[in-house]
Amino acid sequence: MDIGCVILAAGNSQRFGDNKLLQPLQGKSLVQHAFEKVPQGVFAGVTVVTQYPPIMALATDFGFSVLYNDQPELGISHSLQMGLTTLRHCNGILFMVCDQPLLRTETLQQLVDWFVGHPHFIVAAGHDGVRGNPCIFPAEYFSSLMTLSGDQGGAQVIRQHSDALRLIEVDPRELFDVDHPEALASLRETV
Repeated sequence: MDIGCVILAAGNSQRFGDNKLLQPLQGKSLVQHAFEKVPQGVFAGVTVVTQYPPIMALATDFGFSVLYNDQPELGISHSLQMGLTTLRHCNGILFMVCDQPLLRTETLQQLVDWFVGHPHFIVAAGHDGVRGNPCIFPAEYFSSLMTLSGDQGGAQVIRQHSDALRLIEVDPRELFDVDHPEALASLRETV
């Protein structure tokens, strides 16, 4: 079974006020933390969608495919669809963001392992019944993802097919995302 991975790294970080993905945490940028979590030899392809040259260079160093998003103002749906288009031959695609530095490689592997045994379900990391990221979509939902617009992400498709969603329970810290400078400052104090 071929499973692809799309790493979404093109956002404008409007709530953060600066490119949060290049902000340091424990001597590495947030985006480097994300790239390092991708398990090796698991995915049929890993595609990074970004508008930032430093992230493009880092993705290349990791051996990932890179897509330049020159229209980030079109929202996350555009990045998601760019990545999906390059991996549409896959049986499923794992979509991940880059602002969850406490996410573990083992969690990504666990999502993939579960999906291989249940290839017609949408599977996501979650805690206490609340869905988080990352998330794997089976191929039968690719066409629905391609109809999204603006800042609609995969959550829109999940709402339409909530009966197909399964959650893998993870430590809530793994789902912590850095949306504001205060969140990053708080994280730096605790890790």
